Amino acid sequence: MPLSNPPQVTVNNSTSSTATPTSVTSSTTNTTIVAANSNRKGGTIWNNSTAKLYIEFGVTASTSAFTAVLEAGGYYEIPFNYTGVISGVWASANGSALVRELT
Repeated sequence: MPLSNPPQVTVNNSTSSTATPTSVTSSTTNTTIVAANSNRKGGTIWNNSTAKLYIEFGVTASTSAFTAVLEAGGYYEIPFNYTGVISGVWASANGSALVRELT
């Protein structure tokens, strides 16, 4: 069997030069933490609260249906290239979520 060179593959790394800060007041009912944004490259969420923050990739977060739980003072990195809405709900309402959206 003859050997051949595989086709060349070009990899384009996603980069960001802008971080947009926002703050979302805590709530015990479902709330939007980060709106959908087709230009988003990534981002961060910091739970600046003494209560757990349940986040969900999608429009409805609850304490029983969530993507991740951020403990008080917890930090989460939004996966690069996820551009959909992220919702959240706190175990009790105090503090906020500090968000940095990278575009």
